[in-house]
Amino acid sequence: MGNYMLRDLDMAGVRWELTENTSKTNTKKPLVQQNFADITNHQTSKPVIVPPCAPISLDTVKSMVTRPTDINSLIRMICEFNHPLRNGATNVVLPNIAQNPNGLLIITDMPSTEDDLSGNILSGNAGELIDKMLSAIEMSRNEVSIIPLVFWRTPGGRTPNREELDLVRPFIDKMIDMIKPKIILTLGTLTATEIAGTNLMNKHGAEIQTDKGYTIIPIYHPNYLILKPSAKREVWDALQNAQKLLKNC
Repeated sequence: MGNYMLRDLDMAGVRWELTENTSKTNTKKPLVQQNFADITNHQTSKPVIVPPCAPISLDTVKSMVTRPTDINSLIRMICEFNHPLRNGATNVVLPNIAQNPNGLLIITDMPSTEDDLSGNILSGNAGELIDKMLSAIEMSRNEVSIIPLVFWRTPGGRTPNREELDLVRPFIDKMIDMIKPKIILTLGTLTATEIAGTNLMNKHGAEIQTDKGYTIIPIYHPNYLILKPSAKREVWDALQNAQKLLKNC
C-alpha cells in the first residue's frame, strides 16, 4: 500500500497494524481473490498490513480515488479499502475487466452468495445466464467489463444502505472513467436507480443519453429472468439494440 493511502486513512482516524502471515490462526478465506496475486505480486511469506475496519468519510474516499492512474492501481485500492461491509464478507468481489474491450460495460447490483465464495462477479446460475446472453450477441467476458455497485456481499444478501452505496460510488465513477464505455447495461432495479437515475419498470430497454458520451440501457437482472422467463423477450430486444449501437459507434 502506498504512503498516500496510509496518510489518507490516518486522516480518517484509521490505525494500521503490521503483522506476520495470519494463516496459522485464521482459517477464513482471504478477502482478496487468488488471481489478484498476479496483479500485486504479493508474497505471503512477507509481513502484510492488516487494516482494521474503521469509519471513513466520503470526502476521504473521494480524495483517495484521485490517486490511481490505471485500473490495476484502482483495483489494489479496492482490495485494501475498509468498507463497512468488508468485515462480514468472505472475498472482495472484484470487477471483470475486459482484456479486449468492445465498448460495452455491464453494471450489476451486489455480489451473490456464489460471488462471495468465489470472488468472481456474476457467478452461479446468474453468471451462466449472463454468459449465454452475451454469447447470443456474439460477445464474451473477454470483451465486456462487469462491475458491481458494491464489492462485498451484504449480510443475508440485503440491499446495501445509502452509506454503503455512497462509500463505493467514487470507485465506480472512477472505474467508468477509466474503462470509457460506449454503452452501459445496468442489471436490475437498484442499478437502474443508482446509475441511470431511472425506474427500471418504466424505462426497461430505453436508451438514456449522458453528458459523458456513453448511453445507458437498463435491463432486468439475470436472477429476475430465471424467475420470470417470459421477460427474456424484452431483454433480447435490448441486447440486440445494444449490439447495433456498438456497431454504429
